[in-house]
Amino acid sequence: MLNPGSVLPRGEVDIAVIGAGAAGLAAARRLADAKFNFVVLEARSRVGGRAWTASHGGYLLDLGCGWLHSGDRNPWTRIAEAAGFTIDHTPAPWTREDSDLSFAEGEEEDFDAASGRFYERIAEASAKGLDISAASFLEPNGRWNPLLNAISTYANGAELELVSVSDSARYQDTGVNWRVVEGYGTAVAAHGAGLPVVLDCAVARIDHGGQRVRIETACGDVSARAIVVTVPTTLIASEAIRFTPALPDKVEAAAGLPLGLADKIVLALDRPEAVAAETRLFGRTDRTGIGAYHLRPFGRPLIEGFFGGRLARELEQEGEGALARFAIDELAAQLGSDVRPRLKPLVATAWSADRYARGSYSHALPGNAGARSILARPVDGRLFFAGEACSPESFSTAHGAYQTGIAAAEEAIAALAPRSLRAG
Repeated sequence: MLNPGSVLPRGEVDIAVIGAGAAGLAAARRLADAKFNFVVLEARSRVGGRAWTASHGGYLLDLGCGWLHSGDRNPWTRIAEAAGFTIDHTPAPWTREDSDLSFAEGEEEDFDAASGRFYERIAEASAKGLDISAASFLEPNGRWNPLLNAISTYANGAELELVSVSDSARYQDTGVNWRVVEGYGTAVAAHGAGLPVVLDCAVARIDHGGQRVRIETACGDVSARAIVVTVPTTLIASEAIRFTPALPDKVEAAAGLPLGLADKIVLALDRPEAVAAETRLFGRTDRTGIGAYHLRPFGRPLIEGFFGGRLARELEQEGEGALARFAIDELAAQLGSDVRPRLKPLVATAWSADRYARGSYSHALPGNAGARSILARPVDGRLFFAGEACSPESFSTAHGAYQTGIAAAEEAIAALAPRSLRAG
Protein backbone atom coordinates (compact mmCIF):
# COMPACT_ATOMS: atom_id res chain seq x y z
CA MET A 1 0.00 0.00 0.00
CA LEU A 2 1.07 3.57 -0.72
CA ASN A 3 1.40 6.13 2.07
CA PRO A 4 -0.57 9.39 2.40
CA GLY A 5 0.92 11.99 0.10
CA SER A 6 1.76 9.55 -2.70
CA VAL A 7 1.34 10.40 -6.37
CA LEU A 8 -1.54 9.06 -8.41
CA PRO A 9 -1.23 5.39 -9.33
CA ARG A 10 -0.33 4.61 -12.92
CA GLY A 11 -2.90 2.82 -15.03
CA GLU A 12 -6.34 1.92 -13.77
CA VAL A 13 -7.71 0.99 -10.36
CA ASP A 14 -10.70 -1.09 -9.39
CA ILE A 15 -12.17 1.54 -7.09
CA ALA A 16 -11.46 5.19 -6.34
CA VAL A 17 -12.62 6.60 -3.01
CA ILE A 18 -13.32 10.34 -3.09
CA GLY A 19 -12.54 11.86 0.30
CA ALA A 20 -10.42 10.70 3.25
CA GLY A 21 -12.74 11.61 6.10
CA ALA A 22 -14.35 9.10 8.45
CA ALA A 23 -16.47 7.55 5.67
CA GLY A 24 -13.70 7.44 3.10
CA LEU A 25 -11.18 5.87 5.46
CA ALA A 26 -13.74 3.28 6.59
CA ALA A 27 -14.47 2.37 2.96
CA ALA A 28 -10.76 2.27 2.13
CA ARG A 29 -9.92 0.00 5.05
CA ARG A 30 -12.65 -2.43 3.97
CA LEU A 31 -11.34 -2.41 0.40
CA ALA A 32 -7.82 -3.05 1.66
CA ASP A 33 -9.04 -6.03 3.67
CA ALA A 34 -10.72 -7.35 0.51
CA LYS A 35 -7.43 -6.98 -1.44
CA PHE A 36 -8.86 -4.59 -4.03
CA ASN A 37 -6.72 -2.29 -6.14
CA PHE A 38 -7.90 1.16 -5.08
CA VAL A 39 -6.85 4.71 -4.33
CA VAL A 40 -8.20 7.43 -2.03
CA LEU A 41 -8.29 10.97 -3.41
CA GLU A 42 -8.26 13.69 -0.76
CA ALA A 43 -8.45 17.43 -1.44
CA ARG A 44 -6.88 18.45 1.86
CA SER A 45 -3.26 18.13 2.92
CA ARG A 46 -4.35 15.82 5.76
CA VAL A 47 -6.73 12.92 6.32
CA GLY A 48 -9.74 12.97 8.67
CA GLY A 49 -11.97 15.59 7.05
CA ARG A 50 -14.29 17.06 9.66
CA ALA A 51 -12.60 14.90 12.29
CA TRP A 52 -9.55 16.99 13.11
CA THR A 53 -7.30 17.08 16.15
CA ALA A 54 -4.63 19.78 16.34
CA SER A 55 -2.09 20.82 18.95
CA HIS A 56 -2.57 24.22 20.57
CA GLY A 57 -1.20 25.49 23.86
CA GLY A 58 0.35 22.11 24.56
CA TYR A 59 -2.96 20.27 24.27
CA LEU A 60 -4.42 18.01 21.61
CA LEU A 61 -7.75 19.65 20.78
CA ASP A 62 -10.62 18.35 18.66
CA LEU A 63 -11.60 21.10 16.26
CA GLY A 64 -14.21 18.91 14.56
CA CYS A 65 -16.12 16.04 16.16
CA GLY A 66 -15.12 15.56 19.78
CA TRP A 67 -17.55 13.14 21.40
CA LEU A 68 -17.98 9.42 20.82
CA HIS A 69 -21.77 9.68 20.72
CA SER A 70 -23.40 6.32 21.45
CA GLY A 71 -19.96 5.37 22.67
CA ASP A 72 -21.09 1.93 23.80
CA ARG A 73 -21.88 0.95 20.20
CA ASN A 74 -19.80 3.48 18.29
CA PRO A 75 -17.30 1.57 16.07
CA TRP A 76 -14.70 4.28 16.60
CA THR A 77 -14.56 3.32 20.29
CA ARG A 78 -13.35 -0.15 19.38
CA ILE A 79 -11.02 1.18 16.69
CA ALA A 80 -9.47 3.77 19.01
CA GLU A 81 -8.97 1.24 21.80
CA ALA A 82 -7.39 -1.28 19.42
CA ALA A 83 -4.97 1.42 18.25
CA GLY A 84 -3.90 2.11 21.82
CA PHE A 85 -5.77 5.36 22.42
CA THR A 86 -7.36 6.19 25.77
CA ILE A 87 -11.14 6.32 26.11
CA ASP A 88 -12.40 8.69 28.79
CA HIS A 89 -15.72 7.48 30.22
CA THR A 90 -16.55 10.60 32.22
CA PRO A 91 -20.24 11.32 31.52
CA ALA A 92 -20.87 14.37 29.37
CA PRO A 93 -21.84 17.44 31.43
CA TRP A 94 -25.21 17.75 29.67
CA THR A 95 -26.16 14.29 30.97
CA ARG A 96 -25.49 15.03 34.67
CA GLU A 97 -27.91 17.02 36.80
CA ASP A 98 -25.13 18.37 39.02
CA SER A 99 -22.97 19.72 36.21
CA ASP A 100 -25.01 22.55 34.66
CA LEU A 101 -24.32 25.98 36.13
CA SER A 102 -26.82 27.82 33.92
CA PHE A 103 -30.01 27.60 35.97
CA ALA A 104 -31.39 29.18 39.11
CA GLU A 105 -33.01 26.94 41.70
CA GLY A 106 -35.91 24.99 40.20
CA GLU A 107 -35.26 26.15 36.65
CA GLU A 108 -33.41 23.08 35.44
CA GLU A 109 -36.31 20.79 36.38
CA ASP A 110 -38.71 23.14 34.60
CA PHE A 111 -36.54 23.18 31.50
CA ASP A 112 -36.15 19.40 31.49
CA ALA A 113 -39.94 19.01 31.66
CA ALA A 114 -40.48 21.45 28.78
CA SER A 115 -37.78 19.72 26.76
CA GLY A 116 -39.36 16.32 27.39
CA ARG A 117 -42.76 17.54 26.20
CA PHE A 118 -41.21 19.06 23.09
CA TYR A 119 -39.46 15.86 22.04
CA GLU A 120 -42.58 13.82 22.76
CA ARG A 121 -44.51 16.05 20.33
CA ILE A 122 -41.76 15.59 17.74
CA ALA A 123 -41.94 11.80 18.09
CA GLU A 124 -45.72 11.83 17.73
CA ALA A 125 -45.54 14.04 14.64
CA SER A 126 -42.94 11.81 13.02
CA ALA A 127 -45.05 8.72 13.74
CA LYS A 128 -47.85 10.41 11.81
CA GLY A 129 -45.54 10.91 8.83
CA LEU A 130 -45.31 14.68 9.16
CA ASP A 131 -42.27 16.29 7.56
CA ILE A 132 -42.54 19.90 8.65
CA SER A 133 -40.42 22.30 10.67
CA ALA A 134 -39.48 21.15 14.16
CA ALA A 135 -40.17 24.69 15.36
CA SER A 136 -43.88 24.00 14.78
CA PHE A 137 -43.90 21.93 17.97
CA LEU A 138 -42.57 24.51 20.38
CA GLU A 139 -45.05 25.62 23.04
CA PRO A 140 -46.63 28.97 22.12
CA ASN A 141 -44.64 31.66 23.95
CA GLY A 142 -42.84 28.94 25.92
CA ARG A 143 -40.32 30.21 28.45
CA TRP A 144 -37.70 27.72 27.25
CA ASN A 145 -38.22 28.02 23.50
CA PRO A 146 -35.10 30.17 22.94
CA LEU A 147 -32.90 27.67 24.77
CA LEU A 148 -34.42 24.69 22.95
CA ASN A 149 -33.68 26.55 19.72
CA ALA A 150 -30.11 27.26 20.86
CA ILE A 151 -29.55 23.59 21.59
CA SER A 152 -30.71 22.81 18.06
CA THR A 153 -27.95 25.07 16.73
CA TYR A 154 -25.38 22.88 18.50
CA ALA A 155 -27.02 19.56 17.65
CA ASN A 156 -28.07 20.35 14.07
CA GLY A 157 -25.99 23.40 13.26
CA ALA A 158 -29.26 25.18 12.49
CA GLU A 159 -32.32 26.64 14.18
CA LEU A 160 -35.43 24.50 14.59
CA GLU A 161 -37.35 26.17 11.75
CA LEU A 162 -34.76 24.74 9.34
CA VAL A 163 -34.95 21.18 10.69
CA SER A 164 -37.31 18.45 9.45
CA VAL A 165 -39.24 17.02 12.38
CA SER A 166 -39.38 13.61 10.69
CA ASP A 167 -35.64 13.47 10.07
CA SER A 168 -34.82 14.69 13.56
CA ALA A 169 -36.99 11.99 15.15
CA ARG A 170 -35.10 9.25 13.29
CA TYR A 171 -31.81 10.02 14.98
CA GLN A 172 -30.88 7.24 17.39
CA ASP A 173 -28.57 7.64 20.33
CA THR A 174 -27.85 5.49 23.37
CA GLY A 175 -27.10 8.50 25.57
CA VAL A 176 -23.55 7.29 26.19
CA ASN A 177 -20.96 9.95 25.32
CA TRP A 178 -17.23 9.26 25.72
CA ARG A 179 -14.08 10.93 24.49
CA VAL A 180 -10.69 9.98 23.09
CA VAL A 181 -8.10 11.64 25.32
CA GLU A 182 -5.62 11.94 22.45
CA GLY A 183 -8.37 13.32 20.20
CA TYR A 184 -11.19 11.84 18.14
CA GLY A 185 -9.58 13.26 15.03
CA THR A 186 -6.30 11.59 15.97
CA ALA A 187 -8.03 8.21 16.12
CA VAL A 188 -9.79 8.72 12.79
CA ALA A 189 -6.59 9.83 11.06
CA ALA A 190 -4.70 6.85 12.49
CA HIS A 191 -7.22 4.55 10.82
CA GLY A 192 -5.81 5.75 7.51
CA ALA A 193 -2.24 4.68 8.21
CA GLY A 194 -0.75 2.75 5.29
CA LEU A 195 -3.70 3.31 2.97
CA PRO A 196 -3.12 4.57 -0.60
CA VAL A 197 -4.19 8.17 0.02
CA VAL A 198 -3.22 10.95 -2.39
CA LEU A 199 -3.38 14.31 -0.60
CA ASP A 200 -3.86 17.77 -2.12
CA CYS A 201 -5.82 16.08 -4.88
CA ALA A 202 -9.19 17.81 -5.24
CA VAL A 203 -11.68 16.16 -7.58
CA ALA A 204 -13.33 18.47 -10.12
CA ARG A 205 -15.37 16.13 -12.34
CA ILE A 206 -16.57 12.53 -12.39
CA ASP A 207 -17.32 11.22 -15.88
CA HIS A 208 -19.33 8.00 -15.68
CA GLY A 209 -20.55 8.06 -19.27
CA GLY A 210 -18.05 5.51 -20.57
CA GLN A 211 -17.17 1.93 -19.79
CA ARG A 212 -14.97 3.08 -16.94
CA VAL A 213 -15.35 6.02 -14.59
CA ARG A 214 -12.91 8.84 -15.24
CA ILE A 215 -12.11 11.18 -12.35
CA GLU A 216 -10.57 14.57 -13.15
CA THR A 217 -8.42 15.82 -10.28
CA ALA A 218 -5.91 18.55 -9.51
CA CYS A 219 -3.23 15.87 -9.82
CA GLY A 220 -4.36 14.37 -13.11
CA ASP A 221 -6.99 11.87 -14.23
CA VAL A 222 -7.82 8.54 -12.62
CA SER A 223 -9.66 5.68 -14.29
CA ALA A 224 -11.66 3.26 -12.13
CA ARG A 225 -14.23 0.52 -12.48
CA ALA A 226 -16.25 2.07 -9.65
CA ILE A 227 -16.07 4.93 -7.17
CA VAL A 228 -17.16 5.65 -3.62
CA VAL A 229 -18.09 9.32 -3.13
CA THR A 230 -17.81 10.53 0.47
CA VAL A 231 -17.70 14.32 0.11
CA PRO A 232 -19.95 16.73 2.08
CA THR A 233 -23.38 17.57 0.66
CA THR A 234 -22.31 21.18 0.13
CA LEU A 235 -19.87 20.14 -2.60
CA ILE A 236 -22.48 18.03 -4.41
CA ALA A 237 -25.27 20.62 -4.11
CA SER A 238 -23.08 23.45 -5.41
CA GLU A 239 -21.64 21.17 -8.10
CA ALA A 240 -18.11 21.95 -6.95
CA ILE A 241 -17.69 18.35 -8.06
CA ARG A 242 -19.56 17.82 -11.34
CA PHE A 243 -21.00 14.57 -12.61
CA THR A 244 -21.13 13.76 -16.32
CA PRO A 245 -23.79 12.72 -17.20
CA ALA A 246 -25.43 14.98 -14.63
CA LEU A 247 -27.10 13.51 -11.55
CA PRO A 248 -29.86 16.02 -10.77
CA ASP A 249 -31.48 13.77 -8.16
CA LYS A 250 -28.21 13.70 -6.19
CA VAL A 251 -27.80 17.47 -6.45
CA GLU A 252 -31.39 18.01 -5.29
CA ALA A 253 -31.04 15.54 -2.42
CA ALA A 254 -27.80 17.17 -1.28
CA ALA A 255 -29.43 20.60 -1.40
CA GLY A 256 -32.13 19.28 0.95
CA LEU A 257 -29.41 18.15 3.35
CA PRO A 258 -27.29 21.27 3.87
CA LEU A 259 -24.48 21.38 6.38
CA GLY A 260 -25.41 23.36 9.45
CA LEU A 261 -22.70 25.30 11.20
CA ALA A 262 -21.21 24.57 14.62
CA ASP A 263 -17.97 26.34 15.53
CA LYS A 264 -15.71 26.00 18.55
CA ILE A 265 -13.32 28.13 20.49
CA VAL A 266 -10.88 26.94 23.14
CA LEU A 267 -9.72 29.36 25.83
CA ALA A 268 -6.90 28.83 28.30
CA LEU A 269 -7.97 29.59 31.87
CA ASP A 270 -5.55 31.01 34.42
CA ARG A 271 -6.19 29.98 38.06
CA PRO A 272 -8.59 27.22 36.95
CA GLU A 273 -9.22 25.93 40.48
CA ALA A 274 -11.91 28.62 40.87
CA VAL A 275 -14.02 26.88 38.19
CA ALA A 276 -15.54 23.43 38.68
CA ALA A 277 -14.19 20.82 36.26
CA GLU A 278 -16.42 19.01 33.76
CA THR A 279 -19.34 21.42 34.08
CA ARG A 280 -21.50 23.22 31.52
CA LEU A 281 -22.66 26.79 31.23
CA PHE A 282 -24.94 28.51 28.72
CA GLY A 283 -24.23 32.14 27.88
CA ARG A 284 -27.85 32.84 28.77
CA THR A 285 -31.07 30.84 28.94
CA ASP A 286 -33.50 33.39 27.51
CA ARG A 287 -32.23 33.77 23.94
CA THR A 288 -31.10 31.62 21.03
CA GLY A 289 -27.92 33.39 19.92
CA ILE A 290 -25.74 32.16 22.77
CA GLY A 291 -22.69 30.01 23.35
CA ALA A 292 -22.54 26.79 25.34
CA TYR A 293 -19.40 26.25 27.39
CA HIS A 294 -17.70 23.09 28.62
CA LEU A 295 -15.68 24.15 31.63
CA ARG A 296 -12.37 22.40 32.26
CA PRO A 297 -12.76 19.31 30.04
CA PHE A 298 -10.54 16.42 31.23
CA GLY A 299 -9.85 18.65 34.25
CA ARG A 300 -7.62 20.82 32.07
CA PRO A 301 -7.27 24.59 32.57
CA LEU A 302 -9.39 25.18 29.46
CA ILE A 303 -12.89 26.24 28.46
CA GLU A 304 -14.46 25.00 25.21
CA GLY A 305 -17.10 27.22 23.68
CA PHE A 306 -19.67 26.02 21.14
CA PHE A 307 -21.64 28.26 18.76
CA GLY A 308 -24.11 27.21 16.10
CA GLY A 309 -26.53 28.33 13.43
CA ARG A 310 -26.96 32.00 12.61
CA LEU A 311 -24.82 33.17 15.53
CA ALA A 312 -21.85 31.12 14.33
CA ARG A 313 -22.23 32.47 10.79
CA GLU A 314 -22.44 36.05 12.02
CA LEU A 315 -19.34 35.63 14.18
CA GLU A 316 -17.41 34.10 11.27
CA GLN A 317 -18.43 37.03 9.08
CA GLU A 318 -17.23 39.52 11.67
CA GLY A 319 -13.75 38.14 11.22
CA GLU A 320 -10.83 37.04 13.33
CA GLY A 321 -11.26 37.53 17.05
CA ALA A 322 -15.06 37.88 17.00
CA LEU A 323 -15.66 34.42 18.45
CA ALA A 324 -13.20 35.08 21.29
CA ARG A 325 -14.66 38.47 22.13
CA PHE A 326 -18.20 37.09 22.22
CA ALA A 327 -17.20 34.10 24.37
CA ILE A 328 -15.21 36.15 26.87
CA ASP A 329 -18.06 38.65 27.23
CA GLU A 330 -20.55 35.87 27.95
CA LEU A 331 -18.24 34.10 30.39
CA ALA A 332 -17.48 37.33 32.24
CA ALA A 333 -21.20 38.02 32.55
CA GLN A 334 -21.79 34.55 34.01
CA LEU A 335 -18.64 33.88 36.05
CA GLY A 336 -17.75 37.43 37.07
CA SER A 337 -15.67 40.16 35.49
CA ASP A 338 -12.53 38.94 37.25
CA VAL A 339 -12.41 35.96 34.87
CA ARG A 340 -11.87 38.20 31.84
CA PRO A 341 -8.09 38.76 32.22
CA ARG A 342 -7.66 35.07 33.06
CA LEU A 343 -8.91 33.90 29.64
CA LYS A 344 -6.61 33.55 26.64
CA PRO A 345 -7.87 32.35 23.23
CA LEU A 346 -5.98 29.32 21.90
CA VAL A 347 -7.86 28.40 18.73
CA ALA A 348 -11.19 28.98 17.01
CA THR A 349 -12.78 27.23 14.05
CA ALA A 350 -14.54 28.64 11.00
CA TRP A 351 -16.08 25.61 9.30
CA SER A 352 -18.29 27.51 6.87
CA ALA A 353 -15.16 29.15 5.43
CA ASP A 354 -13.50 25.75 4.98
CA ARG A 355 -13.57 25.28 1.20
CA TYR A 356 -13.80 21.49 1.43
CA ALA A 357 -16.57 21.42 4.04
CA ARG A 358 -18.54 24.70 3.94
CA GLY A 359 -20.22 23.72 7.16
CA SER A 360 -20.18 21.19 9.97
CA TYR A 361 -22.78 18.40 9.62
CA SER A 362 -26.02 17.79 7.80
CA HIS A 363 -29.62 18.39 8.75
CA ALA A 364 -32.66 17.74 6.58
CA LEU A 365 -34.72 20.77 5.66
CA PRO A 366 -38.48 20.46 6.26
CA GLY A 367 -39.95 18.32 3.48
CA ASN A 368 -36.62 16.59 2.80
CA ALA A 369 -36.59 13.70 5.27
CA GLY A 370 -36.38 11.26 2.35
CA ALA A 371 -33.29 12.90 0.87
CA ARG A 372 -30.84 10.75 2.82
CA SER A 373 -31.93 7.53 1.10
CA ILE A 374 -31.85 9.26 -2.29
CA LEU A 375 -28.32 10.54 -1.69
CA ALA A 376 -27.12 7.10 -0.57
CA ARG A 377 -28.61 5.20 -3.52
CA PRO A 378 -25.98 3.71 -5.92
CA VAL A 379 -25.93 4.73 -9.58
CA ASP A 380 -25.49 2.15 -12.35
CA GLY A 381 -23.74 -0.27 -10.01
CA ARG A 382 -20.61 1.86 -10.29
CA LEU A 383 -21.16 5.02 -8.25
CA PHE A 384 -21.61 4.52 -4.51
CA PHE A 385 -22.21 7.20 -1.92
CA ALA A 386 -21.30 7.49 1.77
CA GLY A 387 -20.88 10.07 4.51
CA GLU A 388 -22.77 11.14 7.61
CA ALA A 389 -25.52 12.69 5.46
CA CYS A 390 -26.26 9.25 3.99
CA SER A 391 -26.94 7.73 7.41
CA PRO A 392 -30.68 7.40 8.17
CA GLU A 393 -30.25 7.17 11.96
CA SER A 394 -26.73 8.37 12.84
CA PHE A 395 -26.40 11.45 10.63
CA SER A 396 -24.19 14.30 11.84
CA THR A 397 -21.77 11.85 13.50
CA ALA A 398 -18.43 10.27 12.66
CA HIS A 399 -19.82 6.83 13.44
CA GLY A 400 -22.68 7.42 10.99
CA ALA A 401 -20.04 8.30 8.40
CA TYR A 402 -18.07 5.17 9.25
CA GLN A 403 -21.09 2.88 8.92
CA THR A 404 -22.06 4.30 5.53
CA GLY A 405 -18.45 4.02 4.34
CA ILE A 406 -18.40 0.33 5.18
CA ALA A 407 -21.81 -0.17 3.51
CA ALA A 408 -20.73 1.61 0.31
CA ALA A 409 -17.51 -0.42 0.14
CA GLU A 410 -19.47 -3.64 0.58
CA GLU A 411 -21.80 -2.60 -2.26
CA ALA A 412 -18.85 -1.81 -4.52
CA ILE A 413 -17.16 -5.12 -3.70
CA ALA A 414 -20.35 -7.04 -4.47
CA ALA A 415 -20.83 -5.17 -7.75
CA LEU A 416 -17.29 -5.84 -8.96
CA ALA A 417 -16.92 -9.40 -7.72
CA PRO A 418 -16.97 -12.11 -10.39
CA ARG A 419 -20.41 -13.63 -10.88
CA SER A 420 -19.14 -17.00 -9.66
CA LEU A 421 -18.10 -15.44 -6.35
CA ARG A 422 -21.45 -13.65 -5.99
CA ALA A 423 -23.30 -16.92 -6.48
CA GLY A 424 -21.13 -18.62 -3.91
